[in-house]
Amino acid sequence: MIDDGRPIFQQIADQIAAGIAAGAYPEGAQVPSTTELAAFHRINPATVGKGVNLLVEKGLLHKRRGLGMFVSEGARAALLADRTARFSDAFVAPLLDEARALGLGLDEVQRLITERAAQPAAAPPVPPSSGAPQQRGPATTRERSPL
Repeated sequence: MIDDGRPIFQQIADQIAAGIAAGAYPEGAQVPSTTELAAFHRINPATVGKGVNLLVEKGLLHKRRGLGMFVSEGARAALLADRTARFSDAFVAPLLDEARALGLGLDEVQRLITERAAQPAAAPPVPPSSGAPQQRGPATTRERSPL
C-alpha cells in the first residue's frame, strides 16, 4: 500500500524487497513487471522503474533481456541479514542499554524475554475505517438531535 510518508519509488522497492524476504518471490522468480505495478498502484511507470532500479543496484534483482526482472541468487539471505542488523540496532542495543542501566544481567534479561514470549500477543488496534464499531465520546451540540 502506498502512503504519503516516503517517496513512492522507495515504497515500491520496499514492497518488492518485503516480498523477496517473505519468500513470495523466491530466487530466480520473476517479479511483476513495471507496467503491472504501475497499473496496480495507478502511478507512472517511470516511478516504478526507479524503485526497481534501486533493487537492481543492490544486486537483489537482475534483468533478463526481453523477459523481465528476476530475483537474484542470494537476495533473500542478503535482505534477511540487513533486516537482522537493523533489528539489532533498533531494538536489541537499546534493550541491553536499559538492562545495564537497571543492573540486570544477561540471565535476567533472557528470563524476562522468555516470560514475555510465553504471553499471547497483544491484538493490533483496529483502524476506524475497518467497519468495526467505533467508540464515540459525548455528542457535541451539533450531533444532538432536537427533542
